Amino acid sequence: MTYTRKLSFDDYLGLEDTGYEGRMELVDGELVELPPESGINTEIAAIWFAALLSSGVNLLHLKMGNCEIQTPVLAPGDAANRFPDVVVIRAEHRSLTQRRMTITLKMPPPRFVLAVVSPGEANRQRDYVRKRAQYAAAGIPEYVIVDPEEQTVTVLGLEQGHYRTVGCYRGEQRVISPTFPNLTLTVNQVFACIEDHEKNVN
Repeated sequence: MTYTRKLSFDDYLGLEDTGYEGRMELVDGELVELPPESGINTEIAAIWFAALLSSGVNLLHLKMGNCEIQTPVLAPGDAANRFPDVVVIRAEHRSLTQRRMTITLKMPPPRFVLAVVSPGEANRQRDYVRKRAQYAAAGIPEYVIVDPEEQTVTVLGLEQGHYRTVGCYRGEQRVISPTFPNLTLTVNQVFACIEDHEKNVN
């Protein structure tokens, strides 16, 4: 579908038919369709979903790949909305998102967001730099970056409007979450699906 003018975020929220089947980001006033997630990324997100649930997070507050977050546009090319791989919403979001699972900047920020890094330098730049800046500006207390290529989990905590690194974890190290201290998950457990996939391929 072609639009004759650049869309604002309110325009985007008001669209009834975008002409696309899947998820979209609004970039510089234009809609960009997102490709489907890889199987590995989806499995890693599912492992986190289960671990957060086991740590005591309310099932109704856990969202995997289907929660849209409006983000501040800080630089040209920034998307005005993001779809984290895992989101932990607040209790009040349930009533605020009955019509559409979109957390806008007018709402309180979610408690936690997680991104699984896809291959490629552009994806790394987006997750490590652009999303980090946007999520911090949106006031999200914790941002976790899961990097399958580096086999690392980086936990970022918000302090005075900027993220500081809580820890960058590898191997048998337990991932420390300031928001969810009862989380019991090691990095090797996060990436167990990759090892299992490689065994099946070979």
